[in-house]
Amino acid sequence: MENQRGHGSFMNGFPQDLPPLFKRITADGVVGFDASFSSRRDSNGTEVAHNCDNPAIAGIQKPSFFLPGAAEAHNRSHSVSFGFQGAPSALCIDRSKIDILIYNSDAIVSDERLYHSSEIHSSSFPQKKQTMFHSQRMPVDFPSVEKFEQVLPSGEIFEDESYDCFRTWSGKLENRISNLHRKPQDQAKIHDSHDTEFEALPSVDRYYDAFEAPELEVLKAGEELVLPADKTWPFLLRFPVSSFGMCLGVSSQAMLWKTFAKSSSLSFLNVSTDVNLVLWFIALALIVLVATIYSLKIIFYFEAVKREYFHPVRINFFFSPWIACLFLAIGVPQQVTKNLPCSLWYVLMAPILCLELKIYGQWMSGGERRLSKVANPSNHLSILGNFVGALLGASMGLKEGPVFFFAVGLAHYIVLFVTLYQRLPTNEALPKELHPVFFLFIAAPSVASISWAKINGSFDLGSRIAFFIAMFLYASLAVRINFFRGFRFSLAWWAYTFPMTGAAIATITYTAEVSNAITKTLAITLSTISAVTVSALLVSTILHAFVFHNLFPNDSAIAISYKRPKLRKEQFHPWTRSSEGRDNESV
Repeated sequence: MENQRGHGSFMNGFPQDLPPLFKRITADGVVGFDASFSSRRDSNGTEVAHNCDNPAIAGIQKPSFFLPGAAEAHNRSHSVSFGFQGAPSALCIDRSKIDILIYNSDAIVSDERLYHSSEIHSSSFPQKKQTMFHSQRMPVDFPSVEKFEQVLPSGEIFEDESYDCFRTWSGKLENRISNLHRKPQDQAKIHDSHDTEFEALPSVDRYYDAFEAPELEVLKAGEELVLPADKTWPFLLRFPVSSFGMCLGVSSQAMLWKTFAKSSSLSFLNVSTDVNLVLWFIALALIVLVATIYSLKIIFYFEAVKREYFHPVRINFFFSPWIACLFLAIGVPQQVTKNLPCSLWYVLMAPILCLELKIYGQWMSGGERRLSKVANPSNHLSILGNFVGALLGASMGLKEGPVFFFAVGLAHYIVLFVTLYQRLPTNEALPKELHPVFFLFIAAPSVASISWAKINGSFDLGSRIAFFIAMFLYASLAVRINFFRGFRFSLAWWAYTFPMTGAAIATITYTAEVSNAITKTLAITLSTISAVTVSALLVSTILHAFVFHNLFPNDSAIAISYKRPKLRKEQFHPWTRSSEGRDNESV
């Protein structure tokens, strides 16, 4: 009887207290529990349970569970069934399988009214068919994959699909392979994500509507991005084509110190050619590194590369890797090679020519990418390649090719120079963050003076005109102190480097023709400023990239939506109209 009460008892070291609703009994004492019972009557006429399978327990009185109030009302017996489900670490009870069947809603269950009866004669109640209780093995296996997917967020198991619209076929194929084990209903969602509007490229007007003019980098209020703005994007999506500006700065330094070491007018400084050798290998390693990273971006996120190419400003930076290679070829140390093959010049100038045919044709065609609309100081990069290529070709002994590129670059530089002076596109000033790009004004005339001197064989009147223009622009920008303060570090700072380096090289070349104390002092000063600037920017870039981790923020310039966001009728946003419409209304 003590086991039947079960209150305050212990078994195997665990408390066996049960709720007042239940009474603990042994399995052998339950009628029909994994046994076949038959009814017999003893000598006193009392009905007892007889186990046909186990005669050892014959004679035990047949127990029954009942609610007295319910039994008196409906003459029905009640059963309580339990279902248990295993868990990896703890015992979990599935509440959906715990059924307490009470047929009389007015019956009140209590500890006093629910008990194990062994004294009431069974003849007082109608004979009912005995309910069979079958013990089942408790499952201990782990939950299925589907249950894990219901518990854990999908982002913790599968890769985020927010960037699928920028992936190329290789990335999308990898994503589809990883989705093969997903539920069938997810396939419709995946199919819809590939049919969105992100497959199309924004137009030029869309870039001007979405970003602050004229740099087209700062997103306007009310604009939405196709990528999550509250998350850090993958590194390749944050790696812009403007990163090749670092290669321009370092490779031009290799060219500077080679010219410095070979200059007869500055031979008293005894500059070693080892400096040129070290810088050349550093520049080569940097170009290989940046080119490799951007090649991975082309492979895995070609949609983002296309958006950069169609960006009115970013397209100019596609000249950067080829110009950097031209600088590297011009500054190759004597210890590496003395004569470069002429075929190298054709290989490097071929992509520059293709880009110029595309861009210059758009400038002349009068379409949405005409020069009066997309003019920006970064357009100087599309001109610089002509003069650097002419310099390399003339150094190799070529004649017609260098003159051709020099003439094309000179014609378009004059038009670009006048357009940028008038500021026709927006008539707005550049923000402080882009003040370094103003130094690109210096790069083209500086390199043009050197290349023409190499083509003509002497630093004649044409070379001196271009050199003096570059010196005046350099001085006019250097005296503006506001151009060097008040903004945070970014990749745009590298726009200081190769224009300063080009001006220093032009000054060294001019010193060979006009050698005096003023020209020598100017050459040494500009070379020192250029070297210090490149060194400082290189150290700052390394710190911001590997220590502060803020060199490559989310590149919103490639993530604008194809269409303008829908605005409410009561809202008025002047940037939803193109710049031409604003100009027409203001006239």
